[in-house]
Amino acid sequence: METKQRKKQRLNRDAIAMRAAKELKSGDYANLGLGIPGLCALHTPKDVMFHIDIGALNYGPLLTSDEIDKADFHYHDSQGRFWSPVPGTAVFDVTTSFLMARSKRLISIMGGLQVSENGDLANWNTGGNALGGTIGGGMDHAHGAKRLIILMEHTTKKGEYRIVNKCTYPLTARECVDLIITDLAVIEVKLGGLLLKEIAPGWTFEEVQELTEPVLIPAPDLKEIEL
Repeated sequence: METKQRKKQRLNRDAIAMRAAKELKSGDYANLGLGIPGLCALHTPKDVMFHIDIGALNYGPLLTSDEIDKADFHYHDSQGRFWSPVPGTAVFDVTTSFLMARSKRLISIMGGLQVSENGDLANWNTGGNALGGTIGGGMDHAHGAKRLIILMEHTTKKGEYRIVNKCTYPLTARECVDLIITDLAVIEVKLGGLLLKEIAPGWTFEEVQELTEPVLIPAPDLKEIEL
C-alpha cells in the first residue's frame, strides 16, 4: 500500500483548500475549522460570509504580517489570526454564535482524522491519549451544518487508512459528512456508498482505492481534480 503510490505527487494543503473553496458560492455563510480549512478564506469569492465560533459574522480580510500594526485584539478568529471589520460585520456573544452553528444555515468546512463509509466523523482525538485534543465546537457544526465538508490527507503518515469502514477513533458525530476532499480525491458520501468524483492528477481509480478501506463507487464522469 506504500511504495509506488508515495512516489506520486499529492495535492499540498493549499491546493486542498483551493479545491474546497470551489464548493462555496456567492452569498454562502461558512464556518472554517482549524488547519487546512482556514486556508479556504484565501480562495473564496469576496461575498462569502464567514462565521467565527467566538462571535463574528461577515468579517473582513485577514491581516498579513506586514499589517500587524493594524491588529485589534477584539478582532481575531479561532486560529488567532487578526482580521479587520468591514461594513456589515456583526459581532455577538458565543451563545448566539453556537445557535447559528446549529441552525442548518452554515456550510461547515472542518478537518478530519477519520471518516467512515456512512459519513461518521472523528476529528478531535486518536483515542490513545485523552489529552490529545479537545472537541471544541466540532459536534455543534457536525450536527448543525447545512452541509459538512471534511478536508484531510487521504492516509496517515504511516500509510494507514483515514477513510475507513468504521471509525476507530472517538466520534465527533454520526452520519454527518457530505463531502470529503483529500490530497488524492473528492468523494461524496451517499446513501449507497462513497462516490469518487475526482482524483489527483496522475493517479488512477485503482491506486486511490488501494489507499481507501471502503469500496469506492467511480462516478460516471470521474475526472481529475481542477483548481
